[in-house]
Amino acid sequence: IADWIPAFLTGTENPSAIKRCICAAGHKAMFNPAWNGYPDADFLGSLDEGLARVRATLPDKAYTIADTAGSLTPEWAAKLGLAAGTPVAVGAFDAHLGAVGSGIKPGVLVKILGTSSCDMMVSPMDSDLPDIPGLCGIVPGSILPGYYGLEAGQSAVGDIYNWFVNSIQPRGAAGTHESLTRDAEALVPGQSGLLGLDWHNGNRTVLVDQRLTGLLLGMTLQTTPAEIYRALIESTAFGARVIVERFGEYGVKVDRIVNCGGISAKNTLVMQIYADAIARPMEISRSSQTCALGAAIAGSVAAGTSRGGHPDILTAAKAMTAVQPTVFSPTPGNVKIYERLYSMYRHLHDVFGTRDTSDNLYDVMKELLDIRDAVSA
Repeated sequence: IADWIPAFLTGTENPSAIKRCICAAGHKAMFNPAWNGYPDADFLGSLDEGLARVRATLPDKAYTIADTAGSLTPEWAAKLGLAAGTPVAVGAFDAHLGAVGSGIKPGVLVKILGTSSCDMMVSPMDSDLPDIPGLCGIVPGSILPGYYGLEAGQSAVGDIYNWFVNSIQPRGAAGTHESLTRDAEALVPGQSGLLGLDWHNGNRTVLVDQRLTGLLLGMTLQTTPAEIYRALIESTAFGARVIVERFGEYGVKVDRIVNCGGISAKNTLVMQIYADAIARPMEISRSSQTCALGAAIAGSVAAGTSRGGHPDILTAAKAMTAVQPTVFSPTPGNVKIYERLYSMYRHLHDVFGTRDTSDNLYDVMKELLDIRDAVSA
């Protein structure tokens, strides 16, 4: 639909004339200019002969959001209150435009936090970039023209919190996100004695295994719903830290983390736990509609300077994006405890998620109790 909507608005009715966006083509259909577009017909035909026929309909070129898909038709100009002939930018996925609307640039990791997460960075195409294992795609120009778009993410974040509130229903009708958040805020890191794996919908990055499942360790007869709720949030924060570290391990430096999406704007507990567990400040995009803002930035470049637009995406983003004044900074005491918990999280992560370890887990339950007793005292 990222290709279809610009085509529809510009009256492009012949599929062969549609300008395909590199964002969708690269991240979802394996398009890469290095092999002249999509995988070739022989390869696709070896999987299924029908795919070879599909390949014959696909173009060998894809476009970035700085390119123009066409001009707005008189019909749609009238409906939208715009001038006929207004340039329409090539499309992209919501999350990738959300990164643009959050001011993504080299060194900035944009996290879209909602039901799942999408974590994005960019790297200059004129510099060497290794093939980073576990990402959801490294695509030239998919976020910003002239930069590789690097996409990672978690298969579930808010969906895990919703599962606990709506499916488990720990307090019946009284068990709302608001009430559980309020009680979870009264707890300190490690107090619950709990540790979770955030794989309730599989692992997207870095293990890329949808048959992994969630886990909650350390429950006793005294465990409360608020403790579980906080532990679930902490598990997603630890999963987010794995992604941050994966970028750094392969030379993509994370200088700042800018968050957007519903959770970042609505839940200060989540943001503070992320800051403490990842040990980095958490910034939040000023716009509550970053995906729409990213599309507007692309539109301003498509319009061109003669129509009052901007000359390129980064210039437009600099003029049109910002972060909120509130920054969630790591709390040193909390960071120290989360370092211990994260070390155990990585132990569980590797034991359950990889074939590379034969470690036993005898000490994990005991250490969780030690941390719980120490912070409670």
